[in-house]
Amino acid sequence: MSPDFSSSEKDSDFLSPSEQNQEKFSTETEGVTSELSSSEKYLFTPSLPLKREEKFENDENARFAKLITNVDGYLCELKEAQIRDGLHIFGQCPQGQQLRDLIIAIARHPSSTRLGLTRALAEDLGLEFDPLTDDFSTIINHNLFIDGKSCRTLGDAVELIEQKVANLVENLINQNLINSPFPQTNKELEWIRQNLLPSLQKTNQEITNLLIGLDGKYIPSGSSGAPTRGRPDVLPTGRNFYSVDIRAIPTETAWRIGQLAAENLIERYTQENGEYPQTLGLSVWGTSTMRTGGDDIAEALALLGVKPVWDRPSRRVIDFEILPISILGRPRVDVTLRISGFFRDAFPNIIDLFDQAVIAVANLDETPTENPLAAQVKKEVKYWQELGLTEIQAKARSQYRIFGSKPGAYGAGLQGLIESQNWQDDQDLARAYINWSSYAYTGINNSYNQEARAINSPEAFSQRLQQMQIVLHNQDNREHDLLDSDDYYQFQGGMTVAIRALTGKNPDTYFGDNSMPENPKVRQLKEQIARVYRSRVVNPKWIAGVMRHGYKGAFEMAATIDYLFAYDATAKCVEDFMYQGVAETYIFDENVQSFIQAKNPWALRDMAERLLEANQRGLWQSANQKTLDKLQAIALEAEGIIENL
Repeated sequence: MSPDFSSSEKDSDFLSPSEQNQEKFSTETEGVTSELSSSEKYLFTPSLPLKREEKFENDENARFAKLITNVDGYLCELKEAQIRDGLHIFGQCPQGQQLRDLIIAIARHPSSTRLGLTRALAEDLGLEFDPLTDDFSTIINHNLFIDGKSCRTLGDAVELIEQKVANLVENLINQNLINSPFPQTNKELEWIRQNLLPSLQKTNQEITNLLIGLDGKYIPSGSSGAPTRGRPDVLPTGRNFYSVDIRAIPTETAWRIGQLAAENLIERYTQENGEYPQTLGLSVWGTSTMRTGGDDIAEALALLGVKPVWDRPSRRVIDFEILPISILGRPRVDVTLRISGFFRDAFPNIIDLFDQAVIAVANLDETPTENPLAAQVKKEVKYWQELGLTEIQAKARSQYRIFGSKPGAYGAGLQGLIESQNWQDDQDLARAYINWSSYAYTGINNSYNQEARAINSPEAFSQRLQQMQIVLHNQDNREHDLLDSDDYYQFQGGMTVAIRALTGKNPDTYFGDNSMPENPKVRQLKEQIARVYRSRVVNPKWIAGVMRHGYKGAFEMAATIDYLFAYDATAKCVEDFMYQGVAETYIFDENVQSFIQAKNPWALRDMAERLLEANQRGLWQSANQKTLDKLQAIALEAEGIIENL
């Protein structure tokens, strides 16, 4: 089962400017340009994403009003962001508010037969916007009241819709729900009553079926996926789940999502750089491919300008077609994949499909502007021949676009270095990543023998990295985030630091949020780190949730700091105020420090030492000596406690 979910809600120290904005809105027509409060200035940092196309010229009043509107929308998005409220306990169904919030997180998503809970209520209320996909900062240009409360922006309206939905679901759980005057919403509530709630209440089958399986008996089968990403059919948990038909990947649904994600990325890059992207590196994982049906590989094909061809009766991928530039409407993008070990093992057919697509695109007769991949291949064939390769060898090497660890190996090689502090500079991290990732995988002869299809080619991989403009990583659900696992910094951060070590500069790093398939988004990695930091990392609601779990809760906090540090070490994407924030929230706060000290003093020591390391390595440059001395004292105190255990 997924962990308990809840909206981020309001942190009084962080979101109070949202409430202050309302007074400014009411007087802005009078030319108000009052100074920002100190808490608002804290929000207006480079990591706060505002629309890049805005132009205010010399109109300070218009600029201020637009700025406040965008900040208000951003804060509304943060308040509605889904975060974990504690950890899942095996075999236990959440209760009370945790159950209510998990139901909302699952029921919010639509399906082919359902509108989704929030969309249904918005339709019943006669609202002319989509609460799942529309921009929260959009101004509502007419008087809109929900439950007697005025809504100035779409974010205000969505917040009230969510509150109304929460009340309805809570009444349903407590069996106090009387049919509401909302016909579409009633259909959703009935689906929750008849299907979703009973499935969640069967969570105890996790233990029951585990014992049955250990006894050698039959366990009912069931599909797999993320229930909070429009897959309630995976419930109840505790079943012997199956994954996907690998021959159907990417699915047609994944293709639609991948196309949209590719368009969003290209639009974002061209807005920020004034030109189309030419080269991109994308990490592709096997687990996410199974959950989504191939969103990542679909996006890679879409960027190349290649569309899968499906067999109609079976819905399996049987071929691909190359989209002409006239239909594509833009140049192709030269895409290099860094695949995980599990992807390599589970999806040899997709490796074959993508490799064939690369070869086909490389052989097109198009201009270098239209087809950077073909242009680069032609250039490199000559380069490799000059170094002594035959024409056939040179052409094969110049077309390598799928790389991973050697057969039988997994990961990206950075975790050990980061954990042991056994590195000095970018070159050390880059060397480890390249050594771990330099096996080229091909689909030559359609062989499914991994050894025959894996070629150790660090020269080719380094060549790909030197040409790379963009490093992209996607996330398909909100049941975790990029600071929950070392894999994110190892794959995306590893590729970034390798490019920086080879070229002397950071590539453009983007993070794709495909957790809502109806509205995939792409953000700069710095923006995504800031969103996770503000919505989850220093959120008292999340901290209180993990503190319910004792030793493991303290471990989760320590792991978050480790991954924040490691992402910064590899991708240079963490602001100084974030280090200060986690120090104050996790270590200097008396209640939290006492909890960690009592439940897991190792975590307290490790957190303090990691923050000191961040300062020593120049990642946290603004830390004052008083803060550093305090961290040193806490680390020594925790060490003393550990020695006496």
